[in-house]
Amino acid sequence: MRAPSISAILFASILCIPAASHATTGDHHEFNAWLEAPFRADALGARTLTLHFSAPDPQAGGTLRWRLTLLSPDGRALRNWRGTRQPDEPAGPVTLRWRTPPTLRNGVYSLRLRASAGDGPTIEQSWNVAVGPAPLASPLTPPAGDTLPYAVYLGNLHSQTSHSDGGGALDHCSGAQPPQSAALGPSDAYAYAQQHGLDFLMTSEHNHMYDGSDGTNSAADPAAAKALYQSGLQAAATWNQAHPAFLAIYGQEWGVINKGGHLNIFNSGELLGWERNAAGELIADTETPKSDYAFLYRLMRERGWFGQFNHPQDDQFAIGGKPLAWNADGDQAMLLCEVMNSSAFSSRSDEGETHLSNFEPACNKLLEAGYHLAFSSDQDNHCANWGSAYSNRTGVLMPPGAPLDAAGLLDALRARRVFATMDKNAQLVLTANGHLMGERIVNSGKLTLQANYASKTGHAMAAITLFQGVPGRNGTVAALSNKPRSVIRPAAGEHFYYARVTQDDGKMLWSAPIWVSQRGRNRALGKIELR
Repeated sequence: MRAPSISAILFASILCIPAASHATTGDHHEFNAWLEAPFRADALGARTLTLHFSAPDPQAGGTLRWRLTLLSPDGRALRNWRGTRQPDEPAGPVTLRWRTPPTLRNGVYSLRLRASAGDGPTIEQSWNVAVGPAPLASPLTPPAGDTLPYAVYLGNLHSQTSHSDGGGALDHCSGAQPPQSAALGPSDAYAYAQQHGLDFLMTSEHNHMYDGSDGTNSAADPAAAKALYQSGLQAAATWNQAHPAFLAIYGQEWGVINKGGHLNIFNSGELLGWERNAAGELIADTETPKSDYAFLYRLMRERGWFGQFNHPQDDQFAIGGKPLAWNADGDQAMLLCEVMNSSAFSSRSDEGETHLSNFEPACNKLLEAGYHLAFSSDQDNHCANWGSAYSNRTGVLMPPGAPLDAAGLLDALRARRVFATMDKNAQLVLTANGHLMGERIVNSGKLTLQANYASKTGHAMAAITLFQGVPGRNGTVAALSNKPRSVIRPAAGEHFYYARVTQDDGKMLWSAPIWVSQRGRNRALGKIELR
């Protein structure tokens, strides 16, 4: 089939609008770019696309370059639009008015934004858009808890409180807080999240802010910093004793973004750090060299600690100078990759935040590098709106009747029985020959992949894609099928598969991958036999 003509696509205006200001700490002075793309066109067949750029650190410098690409349902690039901005030009988003041409066939397309500033990393994110009025037919299936021997719990594994740079009261919060300046701490966060319907919340405090600064506080008292961390662990334990229907988790977000990368450590009883005061004393329990991920992964494996890659980008988590690099210790320690989140600096509490970020490309590179990761969806709350900025959640499958406690949740995370959703009322579970997502299986012959999607509020699938990749190949994850069920014969060797659903309102869900060691002599990448 020939590519549809899009010569009639019209961009009526390109406008520069002053950017909203947000307070930030030093660890958030990184270049960022995001795209707002309404899933449906308006009554005139048009929609307004907004490209946002943020570079609060003037040292980032250099020319801002962006490219927006329209991709067909099968992933072909149909057209590109490019722009540049010099450092001395006014800041602000770029607004594009796109009228869908009548020659564009109905379906779900993607708009992919790639942007960079100077020599910094390229930020990439994509959002789907619908052309045409109706979604694909998709009969609703029962929720996973009704068909599988698991109960589904929904929560947020990434947030901050006054123990670092979070906890800002909503009536005046506009971003990250000066470390330890806000009034609201972990217990306030757990109470808020439980009142707003979450099953669990992790308060993940920046490990290098326990000295009360986002730099190095030369007058810091190491005993006070370590005591603050222990008080957070105790606050979570106390909350859990009194509230068995909700799980409070206290941990740390380790690292820095610039020449580093943030990751959460779920279950460390020790505060990790690299900073020292004027007397040369370590402001932490255990020393971990800054941005040394090989050292950190080894320590995590030795201690039995587990983690999540937070908002990953292409230039982060380097080992030996190679970003997104795999090693065996990291593969044992890292369980999740944050595939999307809402704005870390949102002050909304109506689940209507519009600044959303998608990290699927970087998560896919980590999977192709060889990591065994499930997808998570969090909010990175810095204001006191824990879990209420948007409707997204991380979904975890646990045995019914089992207590919702730290040990049980960690067992589920280690099994990668996890899905990521932008809609707290929807679920997505992938199976392969009856095996549940997250498993590592050996197979010979045919492999039946089945994506099970359910919505409690009557939504339907507008699109579904099954993806395939090869762990350790360091290649590209590719679309395999656009049907919920596919029967394939994989090539001999190692593979992973996952599903992504786009609902009829544009919100997306991601299953965890399933990893398959295929036995046999097939040399082709894989052949679809039946859909």
